[in-house]
Amino acid sequence: MAGEDADDTLSARGEFAVIDRLTAGRRQPPFVTLGPGDDAAVVLAPDGRVVVCTDMLVENRHFRLDWSSPHDVGRKAIAQNAADIEAMGGRSTAFVVAFGAPGDTDTASAVELADGMWHEAGLMGAGIVGGDVVAAPQWVVSVAALGDLGGRDPVRRDGAKPGDMVAVVGELGRSQAGFTLWDSGISGHDALRRRHLVPEPPYGQGEIAARGGATAMTDVSDGLLADLGHIASASEVSIDLAIGHLQPDIDALAEAAAAVGADARQWVLGGGEDHALVATFASQPPPGWRVIGTVGASDGTTAVTVDGARWRGSAGWQSF
Repeated sequence: MAGEDADDTLSARGEFAVIDRLTAGRRQPPFVTLGPGDDAAVVLAPDGRVVVCTDMLVENRHFRLDWSSPHDVGRKAIAQNAADIEAMGGRSTAFVVAFGAPGDTDTASAVELADGMWHEAGLMGAGIVGGDVVAAPQWVVSVAALGDLGGRDPVRRDGAKPGDMVAVVGELGRSQAGFTLWDSGISGHDALRRRHLVPEPPYGQGEIAARGGATAMTDVSDGLLADLGHIASASEVSIDLAIGHLQPDIDALAEAAAAVGADARQWVLGGGEDHALVATFASQPPPGWRVIGTVGASDGTTAVTVDGARWRGSAGWQSF
């Protein structure tokens, strides 16, 4: 990276020079009419509404710099926010980023982080329009995402009805498998290890699901069972998954699970951070989506079951 060396740190450069370096040469998409450099950015809202979400990554809680490159962290920070926009049936248009780090962080690492963010934003045609840089005892990356619904109603969590089908697009269990491999110090299985560092949301499928009649939708961030539990609770329904319909994911993880003595089914049902999309449909889901279960009437507990029974393992991640 031209212009950075080992002695070029955030403290040595200073806040505004760092911001200038992070924003230099970036090209904004056409719906950003004013990007970084003023007190606030200006982003078009074509249908008069803006979808907004925010998420935060904290070093050694959500990522480790001895596992991830700064580029990986940047991609992950954008991806997990973009997946929330997708889950509403929208498409991401712009991101605002706040970055905290120790003053002795080298500028090259901050630039690499920004490069990763721009790489991921570019996958969906979005831009990074502003943010903040502050001193902090460890890396903290906070992202707010803006999105557009294209004139459609948002796909909420509370629209599932008895008789709907449950379908998913994207892969399940990969991030949890990768984390376990990293944490166990087991080499190999590079694709799974990589997927823990950088998720791969199915960009564009949120809009496809909305156009295809999705009645409720969310992304798999905490775990399939946990996130479907939010839909069941909001919609006041029960959901039953068929483990046989999840067999392709289970089979893909079987070798890695055997290497660490884990149950691949647990990774698929309770593993988070894959950011696949799961939705309910009153009729057949769009191409590329696979049916994995059904929606039933609530018995008062809004349960999510597997082959008619409660899953005895973990349902997913909790922050506290």
